[in-house]
Amino acid sequence: MSETQRDSAAAPRRQKFLVVVDDTAESRVALRYATRRARNIHCGVVLLRVVEPVDFNQWAGVAEIMRQEAYEGAESLLRQLAEQVNLESGLLPEVSIREGKAKDEVLKLVEEDPGIRMLVLAAAPGNEPGPLVTALAGQMVGNLSFPITLVPGTLTDEQIDRIT
Repeated sequence: MSETQRDSAAAPRRQKFLVVVDDTAESRVALRYATRRARNIHCGVVLLRVVEPVDFNQWAGVAEIMRQEAYEGAESLLRQLAEQVNLESGLLPEVSIREGKAKDEVLKLVEEDPGIRMLVLAAAPGNEPGPLVTALAGQMVGNLSFPITLVPGTLTDEQIDRIT
């Protein structure tokens, strides 16, 4: 093994925070928290957008158009959010678009990327924190191999800045 190979093999992987993003206000809260935290402790950020599968068995053409539109929307959202992360923190986040159920895709991505050290989620206001929060931070938390940071979705930017 060459010295360069040995150095890269011995070098620690960059730790990253994973944020699942969608069109909700609480996902923006999770993103701001993760971005601020990552900047302050010199970690990376991974943005994941999960596209739910479209099931139109009788109308395959319509289903493909809907799928394409969902991917285009996901790409646009991730581009905007990645730009925001970079402007606010100087970080260049990794981005990922996956198709499936959010819970399953989060678990797969964490398994595939050993650099992901934490999942950051924000709970929706009210009695229902959201399906992903309910599944991962509630039903499955004891079986996970990574920590979850759960942020109240009602935090303001100023509150987040104070706690990170």
